[in-house]
Amino acid sequence: MTALVTGGTKGIGFAIVEELAEFGAAVHICSRNEDDINKCLEEWKRKGFNVTGSVCDILSHEQRKRLMETVSSIFHGKLNILVNNAAKPSMKKIIDNSDEDITSIVGTNFVAGYHLCQLAHPLLKESGYGSIVFTSSIAGLKAIPILSVYAATKGAVNQFTKNLALEWAKDNIRANAVAPGPVKTELLGSVMDASEGGGAINAASYITGQVIAVDGGYTA
Repeated sequence: MTALVTGGTKGIGFAIVEELAEFGAAVHICSRNEDDINKCLEEWKRKGFNVTGSVCDILSHEQRKRLMETVSSIFHGKLNILVNNAAKPSMKKIIDNSDEDITSIVGTNFVAGYHLCQLAHPLLKESGYGSIVFTSSIAGLKAIPILSVYAATKGAVNQFTKNLALEWAKDNIRANAVAPGPVKTELLGSVMDASEGGGAINAASYITGQVIAVDGGYTA
């Protein structure tokens, strides 16, 4: 089993990588920070995990293309799992978001994942049984103050997940989104441990076109 996890060095992304590696998957990660990648790779090597990594700013069209070329080379043209996890947070009132803020957040949180799906399609199809998982957010399901642009991108991700599942079912490719509540990261206080969100990836084994809220009942 092979997997690509974007934003795999921290938070839920890190937990997802560990979850997949523990199941024996060969995983490739990307991050903008080479030092973070190397630190994680050293830790995973000590644990005996099969993980590789490369630097990629997913906001860059060309870097996304190079990332998928790297993944194709490492995994010999096949990919079982694409986890679109990397995202840019934004906590501003609606009136305070600039055009640059909106462009950057939408580009990182939605356009990048859309393009990576396009690039990964032949690899996922070639694997015979592909799976796409988006890390979404409860902000895409429920109105939360000062998260308007971020929430809009996650709402778009949720709908895109359903369209992917519909259009690519014929290629034996599934698509699901995991929508965590607030998670313990460097940016937020502790509400839910990142491993709890990462563990939800396994829940996607038999379903497609679903947005799975992992929030302790917050959106119930």
